[in-house]
Amino acid sequence: MTTLASGTDTLTRDALTVLQPGFTGTTAPDWLLRRLGEGLASVGLFGRNIASPDQLAALTAQLRAERDDVLVAIDEEGGDVTRLEVRSGSSFPGNHALGAVDDVELTRQVAHELGRRLAACGVNLNWAPSADVNSDPRNPVIGVRSFGADTALAARHTAAYVTGLQSAGVAACTKHFPGHGDTAVDSHHALPRIDVSADVLAERELAPFRAAIAAGTRAVMSAHILVPALDPDHPATLSRRILTGLLRGELGYDGLIVTDGMEMRAIAGTYGIERGSVLAVAAGADAICVGGGLADDATVLRLRDALVGAVRTGELPEERLADAAGRVRSLARWTGTAARPAEDPHGNEVGLRAARRALTVTPAPGLGSPEAFEPLTEPPYVAALTPVANIAVGDETPWGVAAELIHLLPGTVTGSFSAGEGPENEAGQHAGRAALEAAGQRRIVAVVRDEHRHPWMASALDALLAARPDTIVVEMGIPQAAPRGALHIATHGAARVCGRAAAEVIAGVTAR
Repeated sequence: MTTLASGTDTLTRDALTVLQPGFTGTTAPDWLLRRLGEGLASVGLFGRNIASPDQLAALTAQLRAERDDVLVAIDEEGGDVTRLEVRSGSSFPGNHALGAVDDVELTRQVAHELGRRLAACGVNLNWAPSADVNSDPRNPVIGVRSFGADTALAARHTAAYVTGLQSAGVAACTKHFPGHGDTAVDSHHALPRIDVSADVLAERELAPFRAAIAAGTRAVMSAHILVPALDPDHPATLSRRILTGLLRGELGYDGLIVTDGMEMRAIAGTYGIERGSVLAVAAGADAICVGGGLADDATVLRLRDALVGAVRTGELPEERLADAAGRVRSLARWTGTAARPAEDPHGNEVGLRAARRALTVTPAPGLGSPEAFEPLTEPPYVAALTPVANIAVGDETPWGVAAELIHLLPGTVTGSFSAGEGPENEAGQHAGRAALEAAGQRRIVAVVRDEHRHPWMASALDALLAARPDTIVVEMGIPQAAPRGALHIATHGAARVCGRAAAEVIAGVTAR
């Protein structure tokens, strides 16, 4: 039970100001409106809060009726991670597809149009882009959310994304500092550790963040990762050496520092969210992101009181909390003066154009060029070999090519197959046989996501191709495994537009 300040004194207002909580429902609950009146300055939105653009605009208007300078944040990366289009799939390809095209002007245009749509709905802070260099192909949480494994490429596209997004009046939040790419552990579940030298970090991980800072990113999000070369004792989110010494001091960054979700197990499972939040602000963080999983008034009050209590006991300097709150208010002022661009009549096309350009199409040996492939004229069977979704992506958002092929080749049938239980090789063989049985005499389109990370998936493909070598393979993750199949299409992401672009190739539809 909370017993601390009533919500009107400066200390308590500052404690509320640094929180970025979530909530449930498509309208603002009374408790959230009440906290906005007491000093809360930010709200985080997730897929559960969004039903349509009109509904979202009404929700943000409801929030601004209580506090006109509120920061409304969202995790809208485009590509695999979408909240605006959580139930349909994104109209924009993600970072990896943009990196595959490697046209920085295209990246800027995509980010601008995405930002314009957010601004039109009243959202003014986007927890994007991911600036992580995906140097470990086994990475279970970054993957296609990264522009790629090449540092220079990731840096130039991070800068272009920041520029495009902020030109639409939406603040960018570049993440996950100091870089989450070189890890095979998901920080939603445990604390990842990156064991490379400070020199490697400076040359590889930090380069995209330097580019983002040079481009004027208004916010940076910390990562829940342990980097012993920088701080052997504390994860980056809780490290004064990393947030204040490196990010503020060495890199000269003066904007808002936001934590990744504090209920993620890397923090909550080790420190707890109250202790973690106090340590994060003390280390140099200005805003505490919480609400992906914990989304209620009790969580807000627990964190508010933990911060107030830490100031009163001397554990957290009052000046540090006041400075953090001041940075939140400064960003809110910027969003209030940022220009809002008019609707672009060609904006609806940029995502699909980018997805089409991102495709890598590889024919079977002996087939010659991709143009020699004869498109399907009869409805196929689409076998989706489906991995467990990571928490950042979620399992609500549809993916694949079946929905788009149904439009182009009516009568297309689809089924989903997963690893099941038992050894991965046996599970994959079983999934492959099940797909063959379900397909019957139809041509098979096998859709995979990160085949190289899932032995069962590779085994299932083995079974399919051994029996049906005319199978078309669509890889919608990182195309690390060697291309195979009668035709192999790498989309570099699983956004709806990526599926559309692949379906056009399969059905021989000429892009308009």
